[in-house]
Amino acid sequence: MNTWEVEFTAEAVKDRDALNSSVRNQVYKAIRKVSQNPLPKNEGGYGEPLGNKQGHNLTGLCKIKLLKLGIRVIYKAVRENGVMKIIVIAARADDEVYEIAAKRIDS
Repeated sequence: MNTWEVEFTAEAVKDRDALNSSVRNQVYKAIRKVSQNPLPKNEGGYGEPLGNKQGHNLTGLCKIKLLKLGIRVIYKAVRENGVMKIIVIAARADDEVYEIAAKRIDS
Protein backbone atom coordinates (compact mmCIF):
# COMPACT_ATOMS: atom_id res chain seq x y z
CA MET A 1 0.00 0.00 0.00
CA ASN A 2 1.13 3.55 -0.63
CA THR A 3 2.02 5.80 2.26
CA TRP A 4 -1.06 6.92 4.15
CA GLU A 5 -1.84 10.60 4.55
CA VAL A 6 -0.83 11.91 7.97
CA GLU A 7 -3.11 14.32 9.84
CA PHE A 8 -2.55 15.89 13.23
CA THR A 9 -5.39 16.83 15.57
CA ALA A 10 -5.21 20.42 16.84
CA GLU A 11 -3.96 19.12 20.21
CA ALA A 12 -1.29 16.96 18.53
CA VAL A 13 -0.05 20.02 16.63
CA LYS A 14 0.49 21.74 20.00
CA ASP A 15 2.28 18.62 21.28
CA ARG A 16 4.50 18.59 18.19
CA ASP A 17 5.27 22.30 18.36
CA ALA A 18 6.35 21.98 21.99
CA LEU A 19 9.17 19.58 21.04
CA ASN A 20 12.64 20.89 20.32
CA SER A 21 13.64 20.67 16.68
CA SER A 22 15.95 17.65 16.92
CA VAL A 23 13.32 15.61 18.79
CA ARG A 24 10.63 16.81 16.38
CA ASN A 25 12.72 15.61 13.41
CA GLN A 26 13.09 12.15 14.96
CA VAL A 27 9.35 12.00 15.68
CA TYR A 28 8.61 12.96 12.05
CA LYS A 29 10.98 10.25 10.83
CA ALA A 30 9.19 7.61 12.94
CA ILE A 31 5.75 8.83 11.78
CA ARG A 32 6.88 8.74 8.13
CA LYS A 33 8.10 5.16 8.52
CA VAL A 34 4.91 3.97 10.21
CA SER A 35 2.72 5.85 7.70
CA GLN A 36 3.86 3.36 5.05
CA ASN A 37 1.61 0.84 6.83
CA PRO A 38 0.05 2.14 10.06
CA LEU A 39 -2.20 -0.87 10.57
CA PRO A 40 -1.67 -2.93 13.74
CA LYS A 41 1.17 -5.46 13.75
CA ASN A 42 -1.34 -8.32 13.91
CA GLU A 43 -2.56 -7.15 10.48
CA GLY A 44 0.94 -6.86 9.01
CA GLY A 45 1.49 -3.17 9.80
CA TYR A 46 3.93 -1.27 12.02
CA GLY A 47 1.47 -0.12 14.71
CA GLU A 48 1.41 -1.47 18.24
CA PRO A 49 -2.30 -1.84 19.02
CA LEU A 50 -3.70 -0.43 22.24
CA GLY A 51 -6.62 -1.96 24.07
CA ASN A 52 -7.65 -1.26 27.61
CA LYS A 53 -4.87 0.79 29.24
CA GLN A 54 -5.11 1.93 32.86
CA GLY A 55 -8.90 1.69 32.68
CA HIS A 56 -9.15 3.65 29.42
CA ASN A 57 -10.61 1.91 26.38
CA LEU A 58 -8.15 2.78 23.61
CA THR A 59 -9.21 -0.02 21.26
CA GLY A 60 -8.68 1.05 17.65
CA LEU A 61 -5.66 3.20 18.49
CA CYS A 62 -2.01 2.33 18.00
CA LYS A 63 1.25 3.66 19.39
CA ILE A 64 4.75 4.36 18.18
CA LYS A 65 7.40 4.15 20.90
CA LEU A 66 10.57 6.20 20.57
CA LEU A 67 12.39 4.57 23.46
CA LYS A 68 15.58 6.64 23.43
CA LEU A 69 13.59 9.87 23.43
CA GLY A 70 11.01 8.74 25.97
CA ILE A 71 8.22 9.78 23.58
CA ARG A 72 5.07 7.97 22.48
CA VAL A 73 2.89 8.86 19.53
CA ILE A 74 -0.72 7.65 19.73
CA TYR A 75 -2.66 7.51 16.46
CA LYS A 76 -5.69 6.08 14.73
CA ALA A 77 -5.57 4.47 11.30
CA VAL A 78 -8.71 5.65 9.46
CA ARG A 79 -8.97 2.87 6.89
CA GLU A 80 -11.72 4.22 4.64
CA ASN A 81 -9.75 7.43 4.00
CA GLY A 82 -6.22 6.06 4.18
CA VAL A 83 -5.42 8.58 6.93
CA MET A 84 -3.09 8.15 9.88
CA LYS A 85 -4.54 10.57 12.44
CA ILE A 86 -2.05 11.62 15.13
CA ILE A 87 -3.83 12.13 18.46
CA VAL A 88 -1.07 12.52 21.08
CA ILE A 89 2.69 13.10 21.07
CA ALA A 90 3.86 12.96 24.67
CA ALA A 91 6.47 11.81 27.15
CA ARG A 92 6.34 8.11 27.75
CA ALA A 93 4.80 8.04 31.24
CA ASP A 94 2.30 5.30 30.38
CA ASP A 95 -0.71 6.30 32.38
CA GLU A 96 -0.36 9.97 31.46
CA VAL A 97 -0.13 9.49 27.70
CA TYR A 98 -3.02 7.02 27.71
CA GLU A 99 -5.12 9.33 29.87
CA ILE A 100 -4.49 12.21 27.43
CA ALA A 101 -5.44 9.96 24.48
CA ALA A 102 -8.67 8.87 26.19
CA LYS A 103 -9.66 12.49 26.88
CA ARG A 104 -8.93 13.53 23.30
CA ILE A 105 -10.92 10.72 21.67
CA ASP A 106 -13.87 11.35 23.98
CA SER A 107 -14.07 15.06 23.18
